[in-house]
Amino acid sequence: MNIVTGAMGSLIPKLGELLMEEYKLHKRIKKDVEFLRKELESMHAALIKVGEVPRDQLDRQVKLWADEVRELSYNMEDVVDKFLVRVDVDGIQQPHDNSGRFKELKNKMIGLFKKGKNHHRIADAVKEIKEQLQEVAARRDRNKVVVPNPTEPITIDPCLRALYAEATELVGIYGKRDEELMRLLSMEGDDASNKRLKKVSIVGFGGLGKTTLARAVYEKIKVDFDCRAFVPVGQNPDMKKVLRDILIDLGNSHSDLAILDANQLTRKIHEFLENKRYLVIIDDIWDEKLWEGINFAFSTRNNLGSRLITTTRNFDVSKSCCLSADDSIYKMKPLSTDDSRRLFHKRIFPDASGCPSEFQQVSEDILKKCGGVPLAIITIASALASGQQMKPKHEWDILLQSLGSGVTKDNSLVEMRRILSFSYYNLPSHLKTCLLYLCIYPEDSTIGRDRLIWKWVAEGFVHHGDQGTSLFLVGLNCFNQLINSSMIQPIYDNMGQIYACRVHDMVLDLICNLSHEAKFVNILDGTGDSMSLEGNVRRLSLQDRNKDHQGTPLRNFTDISRVRSITIFTSAVNIMPALSRFEVLRVLDLSGYNLGKSSSLQHNLKGVGHLIHLRYLGLAGIGVRELSTEIGNLQFLEVLELRINNELQELPPSVWKLRRLIYLNVFPSKVAPTPGVLQNLTSIEVLWGILVSLNIIAQELGNLARLRQLQIYFKDGSLDLYEGFVKSLCNLHHIESLFIGWDSKETSLELMDLLGERWVPPVHLREFVSWMPSQLSALQGWIKRDPSHLSNLSELVLNSVKEVQQEDVEIIGGLLSLRHLSIMSTHQTQRLLVIRADGFLCMVDFGLYCGSAAQIMFEPGALPRAETVEFSLGVRVAKEDGNCGFDLGLHGNLLSLRRYIRVWMYCGGARVGEAKEAKAAVRHALEAHPNHPPIQIYIDDNLM
Repeated sequence: MNIVTGAMGSLIPKLGELLMEEYKLHKRIKKDVEFLRKELESMHAALIKVGEVPRDQLDRQVKLWADEVRELSYNMEDVVDKFLVRVDVDGIQQPHDNSGRFKELKNKMIGLFKKGKNHHRIADAVKEIKEQLQEVAARRDRNKVVVPNPTEPITIDPCLRALYAEATELVGIYGKRDEELMRLLSMEGDDASNKRLKKVSIVGFGGLGKTTLARAVYEKIKVDFDCRAFVPVGQNPDMKKVLRDILIDLGNSHSDLAILDANQLTRKIHEFLENKRYLVIIDDIWDEKLWEGINFAFSTRNNLGSRLITTTRNFDVSKSCCLSADDSIYKMKPLSTDDSRRLFHKRIFPDASGCPSEFQQVSEDILKKCGGVPLAIITIASALASGQQMKPKHEWDILLQSLGSGVTKDNSLVEMRRILSFSYYNLPSHLKTCLLYLCIYPEDSTIGRDRLIWKWVAEGFVHHGDQGTSLFLVGLNCFNQLINSSMIQPIYDNMGQIYACRVHDMVLDLICNLSHEAKFVNILDGTGDSMSLEGNVRRLSLQDRNKDHQGTPLRNFTDISRVRSITIFTSAVNIMPALSRFEVLRVLDLSGYNLGKSSSLQHNLKGVGHLIHLRYLGLAGIGVRELSTEIGNLQFLEVLELRINNELQELPPSVWKLRRLIYLNVFPSKVAPTPGVLQNLTSIEVLWGILVSLNIIAQELGNLARLRQLQIYFKDGSLDLYEGFVKSLCNLHHIESLFIGWDSKETSLELMDLLGERWVPPVHLREFVSWMPSQLSALQGWIKRDPSHLSNLSELVLNSVKEVQQEDVEIIGGLLSLRHLSIMSTHQTQRLLVIRADGFLCMVDFGLYCGSAAQIMFEPGALPRAETVEFSLGVRVAKEDGNCGFDLGLHGNLLSLRRYIRVWMYCGGARVGEAKEAKAAVRHALEAHPNHPPIQIYIDDNLM
């Protein structure tokens, strides 16, 4: 789907579907449908050209014509969908009841009547649409609307590395800046002035890199403080949420925070920080009064060397943050010409210092337009980067002509939009739509990658490429391309993998404006500048910037029948209309809002069965206890998200009849399907939280040929049950993630033995997690048989291993893609396990726990990329084997270690003095680490 072409992309194939014999349309209707299809194909091609031209460069008549055709396409698709859904639902075979043949005959007659009624409706609707389309075409001809020829777009290299890298990678650009900021923070010396609470405010307009600089300094100095917090605020904040976020980030996450008011939260912060040296960064403050409220939480009597940093675009706000003589304002300036050039060239040329002579002048001209603003430089460079092959110069010239007069303080917002809009219009049409959809999320949101992609799928924004390709994988490619184009910022998990994204506030400003112009999304947040509900509303985002807003306008709004998508954030659920008012709703996302005692919404959810067009139902974490059996009416449902509903014990039987379901997640709940139902889920790709206790259920899993992710639990396992599961697993050739657990007190090694003997992991297996008792012989068997089958394995978790030998460690260390390892063994283990320098070359998170049975040592050069390390130490074993100094190879080693190191020391059989000596020696070695990572040492499972 393209934002400019509306529903054309999905509508045209559906019109072709209507012409198929199974719908038995009258010849006259078929003729009209064929006319519509051909006319729309022509208009679709013209609209694609319109979409490649910036809207401010279009003639007004072209805009009006494009808007009219787009709206008409939405209306047409609604009509077609209603017909297809009715025919599909009416055609479902109903079970026979016991009321006799008369009732059965009556039901058949009603079904025939409905079909005839549906055909009459589609005939009338097609006739009306044909007339409207002819009127639009006639107006176009009368007004001589000419669709412009767009300039040739510049394609984005899909191999371009993800931008928005950490500040340390930005060619030292922020080196000079953080030196200045460090000087203002007075981090050196022990005099009294450095012991007082000191505040520094970083001020500058959007895109200069205030947050990046603050984050870089935060990471650099945070180890010198007892506690720390980095909290974004944004343009329309909620004071209570900001205060709660500060407390949680500082490490005070008590369950009562949600019920405290702002004054109580302020006192709690004050009390928590009273005797602590803290580092707090409040990012992106827009309002002086808000700062006054936040500032009450931080006592000026703190003489422990605490530091408070704020960032803001407003100089008046910055002054209000720094009223003491000890405080400082740091004014962000644009990058120098040299630094701008270095950043720009680093993003484009393989050799950062080498710009070919023919590009030097145009590079300088482009950089002048960017005005030293890092965000502008990065986005423009992303559009010009092409990996191994240089873009032709004429494309650089086209870009230069497209830019405005340059970014200045006076017109920064307008010109930044212009620069960013170039990158937007440079995107392929489907990526434009995917990007604009992100305006449904509030400012500073952490947007989960998978959840976003599934919503794209449900909205129809991504389509199959090669036959049989998973729609999720197509959407994942779109997500990665948006990162590569620098339009969204990646967020990494502990393994360095991208799990979410953010939208820079300047990009959010751009896409909200573009969406508003195209009437793509309507945002209701209670503020005065909320997008209007005039005209046809297709997508709604309900937000809660204004807590006093009761949503009366939405409740009273008469025409929301054409809304296709509604996403609700937190308490904005209070302005949710009755579900019965949505006739063509495809996406309903309530995830993240705990319903609690909201009985009215619980009542409204009972009407969800009427939303027969629904593709996506997001109920993650909302506290739902049960689902209505009516959910079985949602025959087109593709995604059912039920995570973190801990009280949900079972699903209604009707859920297992949803043949179009692609994604079902009930974790951490465990639901047990009844025999014969799993085989109905012929489209399923992701299945989380399934409890299996019967062999027939284990065998039915083998029919789910498209399954990519499976989380399964066994209850009261038997050899027959495990054999049935392993046989099924051998049929699942697309498995990428496999999570196996048990829900029984009885344990057995049989399953892992069978997997080692009979299952060959597919080459695309990325995650293997087992909470079942196991032996590493199964893993050895896979690797020795054919190492290539685990060549993409990045996460390996084995939580109950019988024994670990040095050979096992070295074999696992040879897995070249492995980034996360967690092995726990409480049984027989080799006394000394050595982590060698030639293994675990990509490891980011390393965990090896062997209780009191062994000591673990690290060779110089071991774990070259590890950022977190967790391991155990058997004190008695170390002493008996002559390691009286407890030298584990930690001193001056593990040079990438930065997030934390955790040691579990087991002192069983050792004297009290030996335990203290061991702890002191290990802590001394860890504290000498040059990166000063946070240290946690546990003595016999207790943090010491």
